Amino acid sequence: MIWVIGIGGSLGAGVRFIVGNLISKGTQKENPFPVGTWIINITGSFLLGLITQLHLSSHISEWLWFFGGVGFCGAYTTFSTFGNETIKLIQSNKIKLATIYVVTSIIVGVISATVGFYI
Repeated sequence: MIWVIGIGGSLGAGVRFIVGNLISKGTQKENPFPVGTWIINITGSFLLGLITQLHLSSHISEWLWFFGGVGFCGAYTTFSTFGNETIKLIQSNKIKLATIYVVTSIIVGVISATVGFYI
């Protein structure tokens, strides 16, 4: 199973890189809010909620859970980048923006995972 997780993780990391660059291209100078990471983490939360429900209801196999849920979603979403961007906002004295980033990431992320789970 480790290879299935690794392949899923490789794809998730690659997709995160591409999507993050596409979303963030040109917005970083105009808007210090980390839009790319925010969207990636929200869509990843939704997808993980959906895959979790499919796995728990036996609609997908164990290997697909490991590939998509553990591997792909685990690498696609990124807590470390979220933390790093929050620290950068705080260091730039953008406390209000950092607070909005953290609060909306958590609340919308949990809502997205819940919606994905119940779809």
